[in-house]
Amino acid sequence: MDCIVTTPAFQRLLEELHIPDMVGCLAGIEQDFPEAAAEYPAFLEKFASFHKTRMTANDALRALVRAAVEMVRPESPCWDFIAARLLAHGAAWKLSQEEARRGIRDFYGKLCHLEAEGLYGSYILEHYTQAELQQAAEFLDAGRNALYTYAGLDLLLSRYVIHDHQGTALESPQEMYLGIALHLAMQEDKAVRLEWVRDFYDMLSLQQVTMATPTLANARKPYHQLSSCFVDTVPDSLEGIYRSLDSFAKVSKWGGGMGLYFGKVRATGSAIRGFEGAAGGVIRWIKLVNDTAVAVDQLGVRQGACAVYLDAWHKDLPEFLQLRTNNGDDRMKAHDIFPAVCYPDLFWHTARENLDASWHLMDPHEIETVMGYALEDSWGEEWERRYRACVEEPRIAKRTISIKEIIRLILRSAVETGTPFAFNRDTVNRLNPNPHAGIIYCSNLCTEIAQNMSPVETVRTDIKTEEGDTVVQVTTRPGDFVVCNLASLNLGRIDVTDEQAVKNVVRTAVRALDNVIDLNEAPLPYAALTNARYRSIGLGVSGYHHMLARHRIRWESQEHLDFVDKVFEQINFAAIEASSDLAREKGSYRLFPGSDWQTGRYFEKRGYTSPRWQELRHRVAAQGMRNAYLLAVAPTSSTSILVGTTAGIDPIMHRFFLEEKKGTILPRIAPDLGKATYWYYKSAHTIDQNWSIRAAGVRQRHIDQAQSVNLYITNDYTFRQVLRLYLEAFEEGVKTIYYVRSKALEVESCESCSS
Repeated sequence: MDCIVTTPAFQRLLEELHIPDMVGCLAGIEQDFPEAAAEYPAFLEKFASFHKTRMTANDALRALVRAAVEMVRPESPCWDFIAARLLAHGAAWKLSQEEARRGIRDFYGKLCHLEAEGLYGSYILEHYTQAELQQAAEFLDAGRNALYTYAGLDLLLSRYVIHDHQGTALESPQEMYLGIALHLAMQEDKAVRLEWVRDFYDMLSLQQVTMATPTLANARKPYHQLSSCFVDTVPDSLEGIYRSLDSFAKVSKWGGGMGLYFGKVRATGSAIRGFEGAAGGVIRWIKLVNDTAVAVDQLGVRQGACAVYLDAWHKDLPEFLQLRTNNGDDRMKAHDIFPAVCYPDLFWHTARENLDASWHLMDPHEIETVMGYALEDSWGEEWERRYRACVEEPRIAKRTISIKEIIRLILRSAVETGTPFAFNRDTVNRLNPNPHAGIIYCSNLCTEIAQNMSPVETVRTDIKTEEGDTVVQVTTRPGDFVVCNLASLNLGRIDVTDEQAVKNVVRTAVRALDNVIDLNEAPLPYAALTNARYRSIGLGVSGYHHMLARHRIRWESQEHLDFVDKVFEQINFAAIEASSDLAREKGSYRLFPGSDWQTGRYFEKRGYTSPRWQELRHRVAAQGMRNAYLLAVAPTSSTSILVGTTAGIDPIMHRFFLEEKKGTILPRIAPDLGKATYWYYKSAHTIDQNWSIRAAGVRQRHIDQAQSVNLYITNDYTFRQVLRLYLEAFEEGVKTIYYVRSKALEVESCESCSS
């Protein structure tokens, strides 16, 4: 049969399009995807059905892309890349037209133009010479656009490349990655800076690593808030609560998500200044968080996102567990926030041994008044001793309920709404690399962050006269306001069996994340201070199921557990080594002395006893660590689409499905789907969840923070079976559970933490 370029239909098309090198684009498609040749007649027929006389070149090109998109099927996944190739060619043509109209002739000229338009930060041109930028432009490789699927390229072009105020794209995908690399390497030693620019550009453009959504979207721009999530401890005071609300609003304004710990806030009916029964409880305050999330809508892109955490022994827990359910008093609901419960070991031990046992809920303010300590400030055996003492203390009022009833409320909400998230606080604190410097009360919006926390405190308020003006000055003690700086290794694009390759990519990613800390324009001074004190990063993964399928490993197998044990140990080793070597070069984080890193307890707790690990342990003690926290596995919902892989550590939902988006249909197909991989892509709701939990437990040993672990259930699950999954997660040492995703339930994906 005739090749696609020489068919009469395409000859007419090329005459209409007037797009330079369209013949070359189609010829390249023929060469790279010979398996599509038999389907050209069907492709042309689809295009003919969309084609209209007197179409503009743009409309004809869109019709051509649409025809290719509709050819995507499980048996013909190549059309996903063909559609992306056509989309990329059209985008490049339109960009070249716009550049010509604006008089932009080269990359340096483009940066000057974008800065003049207020679309690029002036700091890029201030830090790099024209010669350096011209040399950096030589790194650009448009051929790497061929790695994109249609959905990934469409998302990148619509959301991540720079647009002017009228919505016109002014940046190519490769220029976007180079701009991010220039930003991330900006403060490196000038002698080697361009080498790091190239390394950062390569890891991004080769889709080996994805930075978090805020980094991809904001790096190189005038306002460069690069962090994904923030976590705050809400104090038990009117001023403190409203300060936390104000912090959430400011974080949300610039696209960040938030985790708020409400465990210190007094319960309903508690005393205020000695007046019994005066306190309204946490639900009223959480409703204000809910309203703030709706009102401050992240630059108009999406409404604010916040998870609120409460302890399993807090007196307001039953009402808290019904925040998102559809039954009950709507005045006690907050449908736009995400509740999460912090569980001590004792809760799960009691649930495992006797569901009819009593569980005592108490008011944290009353405990502190009567006992002289804050129960939430302890964990493990000390917490358990204090809890039992509070239960036995007659002056402390108890709301006693069977643990079966508490679990019934938890599971009913989980099945109906996907929440509450679970945070196993004793497990988290037991493995905290920095226990000498604080306690971890809760996690973030997506349950992968576990770092030391403490509330912001007001020290004093002064009235001063300065140059004739009277000012009120509030002095605060900053506390630990947690910041999440995220990126993810794309396990679907990295050869995880090549230890040196993994080491190289991890080393580059850790350095890029460490640079984010210094280059970030934080939305709050508290965040900036904590960022500088701990220098915490969260390197995670995407493409987990993609990796297993590529290596022909079934999800429900011991081979899976053995394989990921090796992979994640290798990633952890490389990350610790990279951070320690960075400390030798640039200095350790401020609180390294006395940490588990310095004493070696980090390695003891995880059973890292081999000679290789012991050598690294001694090197860490001598060199230090650049970062207090290293690994955290985020959901990567949107950035995994960008690089055409599977999200986070989740199994796929379907091998193939069609997603409707803004009136168009997007094909979503499992990566590298073919005869060799087909049966290794088992869908999430058909997988035995016990294997997923066991895998999470294996990975957790090597992850110093936490993972966004989802549970996938069907309508056939009983409450007892779901409870068994929670108990098994606790027994396997899993720190957090994110959503319970029922097959009949659609839950929102986090975009703030996507990395």
